[in-house]
Order: sequence, then C-alpha cells, then structure tokens
Amino acid sequence: MKIVLVTRGSHGDVYPYFNIAKELEKRGHEVILSIPKLFEHDVKQYQLNHVLQDFEDITGMTAKADTKKSGVKVLLDWVRDSIDKQFEQLLPIVEKSDLLIAANTEFAASSIAEYCQKPLIRTAYAPFLPGKSISPPIFPFPKAPRIMIPFLWKILNYPTDLMMAKSINRNRKSLGMKPMKNLTTHLPANAHNVLLYSPSLGSTDPYWEWKWKINGYCFNDNFHYEKEAYDNLMSFVDQDDRPVIFFTLGSCNSKKKGRFVSCLSQIIKDKNYKLIIGSGWSKDDADWECEDHVFRLDKAIPHYLLLPKCTGVIHHGGSGTTHNVARYGIPQMILPLFIDQHYWGYQVEKLGLGPGYANIGKISKEELEKKVDDLVHNPLYKKNASAIHAQIQQENATDKFCDFISNYLG
Repeated sequence: MKIVLVTRGSHGDVYPYFNIAKELEKRGHEVILSIPKLFEHDVKQYQLNHVLQDFEDITGMTAKADTKKSGVKVLLDWVRDSIDKQFEQLLPIVEKSDLLIAANTEFAASSIAEYCQKPLIRTAYAPFLPGKSISPPIFPFPKAPRIMIPFLWKILNYPTDLMMAKSINRNRKSLGMKPMKNLTTHLPANAHNVLLYSPSLGSTDPYWEWKWKINGYCFNDNFHYEKEAYDNLMSFVDQDDRPVIFFTLGSCNSKKKGRFVSCLSQIIKDKNYKLIIGSGWSKDDADWECEDHVFRLDKAIPHYLLLPKCTGVIHHGGSGTTHNVARYGIPQMILPLFIDQHYWGYQVEKLGLGPGYANIGKISKEELEKKVDDLVHNPLYKKNASAIHAQIQQENATDKFCDFISNYLG
C-alpha cells in the first residue's frame, strides 16, 4: 500500500513520524513522508522516501511567538500561510496513494483527501477535538469551569473559520468542490482521529462525537548525535553524585529566559546541585558562562541518554518533552509559553508529577527556589512519576499505531 504522511513542527512533532514511517516500510508499505526543509539532514540519515515542504517551517512560528501576539493568533497565522502551497504540492502525491496520514496542523489535508477520494487519518499530540469537558488546548485556560468549555470552543472556531475557511474554500472551488460551512467540524468529521499521546498522561472527552482512538506517543530512539558532545555531557554528569537539573525550552524561546536562567543558576549554585541548560534551536545561551555547576548543552543529545541521568527537569511543556520525561519516571516542572503547553503543564500538576506550572516571566527567585526544592526532594513526585513510567513502558505506541494503519487499509 502507498501511504503519505504529512507533519511539521518541532522535533517532538516530526521525529515520531520518522519512527512511524520506518516501521511502515518494514511492514512492506510504500511510504512518502512530507516534512519541513528544516529536517532535510535528519530525514536523509533515516533513508526515508520524502518530499520537502514548500511552506514555512516552525522557525517562523516560534519567532512570532516571542511577541505580544497570542498563541492562537501565532498558530493560525502559521497554518494559514501554508494552505495554498499544501494544495499545490500534496494533491498530485495523494492522488497516487492509498491513504493520507496528517497532523492536525495541516488544515488542508481533509479537503485534499476528499478530492482525491482517499481515507484520512488525522493525528494530534493533545486533545484537539471540540467537546464539552476539555478546554481547547491552544488556550491558556486548562482549568476553565466545565460550563465555559463549549463557549471557549466557539471562541476558537470563529477565528479559525475566519482565517482558514476562506483560503481552503477558494482552493475547493477551483477543484469543483462544494464549500465547507464549518472548518472546525469538517476536519474531525472527515477523518479517523488518532491521539498520539499517552492515555496515562493525557485526557479524553466522553462527549466527542467523531471517530477517534487514543494511541500513545511514538517515541523515537534513533536520534543521531555527536559522540564527543555526549562524552562531554557524561563527564559533567558523572563527576559526582550531586542532583542534576535539566532546563530546556526546546524549540521555543522567551524574552524573559535570560533573567530566569540567571535566577535558576544562582539557586543551583547555592544548593550545590548541577544544572544542564539545553539551548535547543535558540542559541542565545552562548552568552552564559559555564561555571563548575553549569553545563551548556549546545548539541542535540537524545532524551533516552540524557533524562535517566536527571533528578528533575524544568521545561516548556511540549508534548514530546513531557512524554519523554514521564517515560523515564523523572519529576518535572513546566513553564508553558503557548499552544498546548498550558494543557500539559496542567496535566503534570494534576497527576502529581511535579510542582505547579509557572510563568517564566513572572516567577520570583524566591518562588522558583521553593519549586526547585520541591522538585528535587518531594518523594510523591518520584512515586507518581515511577507509576506513569511503568504504564508508558507497556504502550508500544508505534507498533500499535502501525497495526491500526495496516488494519485500516486491509
């Protein structure tokens, strides 16, 4: 069978698709993977059949996120700007395939699959399905009262339809298709929705009326890395038995990051801990001097090698990072910036996996010190994280998803 997979975003969004594509190839399927140009070097190392997208990758979105624009506006701008290019590039590929699998950020995928008369599996790393008991993950209101939740979905639907439907309907008209009346219901209604997050970490809504299943996060342990960078990191970690805190914002950045790192570094020094600072795609950490208690991680090291060495992790709350930290039973604290990071911050707090999530720009040094103490010394976090770790280890999410795809086709 010929399968087209389309995704974009950060490592946590794209690397699971690498793993899925590789497993599908092993099972005898012919796979074409559509990914951002940013991952050209990575996909060549995996030797996967691929096409590079003509539309903007995540660097544009993360740059805009570091402004006064809301997370909703940033995401919708990013998605909207790609719609015409998606129709142009993906239509001839999907027409020759048997199945389209696309991330929920690819708003044109539903219409492309409909025009080509191909089935669509739509994936998401958070509960991006309208319902009655889970607030839209794109909003920073994960604790919203249930009575407010349907109203919040309506608030999200309006700008989504306003900004997206016009572009999509223009393309649909050129293809002789009827216009959509409501984009936010058309997308889940015309796909089988697969939630690529762990049922141990994420939630589901009993009021969802679409076809859906929760699968688990498809971890990728085939990450390519530089051995010298890994050896340098291990020399720092293994020099003594002091607690190790890992701080990263992944592919994101914040104007308040410098102040936060200064406070965190001083706290770590006063406590006689060790701090690893992950620079991610933002290289502004180069300005920070590395003292005896600080290691600047300026090369990518796989989570499966780094995280088991950590006592606690402070991060932005991306789905991939949240799942990987939970996978190794490590307490975590989240500093959400935008999109679904507030949702994962709330889930970590609710499940007792670490201190309550905080605002990176507003948290005081005193409050941060209390949270770091709590992260390192609270035995309940370690106990709960160990329980989640045991559950995630049993999920085998990549095999499970590929079984579903094979059965879906067969």
